[in-house]
Formats: sequence, structure tokens, C-alpha cells
Amino acid sequence: MANWSDLGPRVGSAVVMTLVGGAAVFLGGIWFNLLVALCVWAMTWELLRMFGVFEGQKQVLFAGLSAVIILLSFVGGIGLWLAFGLAVLLLIGHYFGPEKINDWVFSLLFVPTVVGCGLLIFRGNEGLVFILWMLLVVIASDVMGYFAGKTFGGPKFWPSISPKKTWSGTAAGWVGAALVGFCFVIWNGSPISLIFVSVLTSFAGQMGDIAESALKRKQGIKDSSNLIPGHGGVLDRFDAISGAVIFLLALSLVMQVSV
Repeated sequence: MANWSDLGPRVGSAVVMTLVGGAAVFLGGIWFNLLVALCVWAMTWELLRMFGVFEGQKQVLFAGLSAVIILLSFVGGIGLWLAFGLAVLLLIGHYFGPEKINDWVFSLLFVPTVVGCGLLIFRGNEGLVFILWMLLVVIASDVMGYFAGKTFGGPKFWPSISPKKTWSGTAAGWVGAALVGFCFVIWNGSPISLIFVSVLTSFAGQMGDIAESALKRKQGIKDSSNLIPGHGGVLDRFDAISGAVIFLLALSLVMQVSV
């Protein structure tokens, strides 16, 4: 029998995130930048806690450097050079500082920053409609996957890493993404290829979810933190978005994604 005990807190948090995130996405500019910087800060902090890198205030300050990089990259010009300088300082501190960090963990700490920069690039260069499409694809995939998985159950998608994910939920997520793409084709005049790209973006988001589940399983934890009731941490909520952003950044290197 399906367990819906987490539905209340999950929906409540989702409403708050939708209102705050929706306002920042719509307004763009510094408001969107500040929200992205805050999320990057939180995700980097959660990764530091997850892998036991530094303690207390050091974790907060180190994570804050990632947020500063995002804020400076928004400025452009001299800001981009300052951001590059901060990244270099982080590398020097990593290899020559008093507290060494495992190389692959250190590389992982830059993933939230890459995702944050990707969001700023998409919002600035591709515009509001592109961001709305990407977010709706991830949200539709997550919501339909959640309800289909709870309702139908069935074979597990990748039980050794994410025992709650089912094939029914995964496939339902693809259907939800395709529907979002179809809606944009009908109402926004987007190219029909967007339906296929939407499904691929949904799959990339699901892989982001799976990747974060693998990290948590490796560290023996359930959630990246408890910052968001019903959802766990910011990383738990942004894992699918992270996968989608990284995929779309890679795809944009080989083709124009038109929405």
C-alpha cells in the first residue's frame, strides 16, 4: 500500500519554492542571481558536510566562496576575472593548504558552481521562456514520476543505488516531459524536436537524481540536509535540475536548443 505521509510537507515546501523561485525567474537580473547564488552556497555546504570536509564555520565560508563566484560572474567584465582568480585561489588552497581534500571530492564541489553559472547563462542568453521550459520539464518529470511510482510501483529502476525509483515512475516522468514539450510546440510555436529534447532533458534530470542518491548511499545518509521540509536538502531538490542544466550546457555545444 502506498505511503503518502510525506505528501503534506512536500506539497507545502513545493508551494513556497514555486512562489519564491517563480518570482526570481520572472524578475531575472539581480533577484535571479541572488537566488542562484544562495542555492549554490547551500548545495556546496551540503557536499562539504556530506563528505566531512572542514567543520563548522569553515564549511560555511568555503561554501560562501562558491556563492561569491556566482555573484561576481553576474557582474561581467572585471567580475569574471575576479571569479577566475577565486577559483585559482581555491585550487592553490586545495593542493598546498593545511587541510587536503580528496581530488574527486574537490572536483565535485565545483558542480554546484557550474550549475549556477549554467542557470545564469540560460536566463541571460536564452531568456525567460527557456528557463520556464526547463524547470517545467524537471517538475513534470518529478511529479508524474512520484505519483506513478507510488501508485503503480513495479520493478525498480536502479535498486542498488536508489531503491525507491521504479520503472513506472521513470517512464511516467518521460511522458510528463514530452507533454511539456508538446505544450510549448502548440502554444509557443516551438520546433517539434523540442518534444524529444524534453524527454532527453527529463532523463538527464533523473540521472542527476540517481547520481546524488549514489553519493548519499556511499556516505550512508538519507538526505543531504534537512533545510527543506519534505524534500531534505537543497541538493536533494536541485539534483534533477543540476542534471538537466549540465546536459543542456553540453548539448548547446553541438546544437542550438530552440524553445
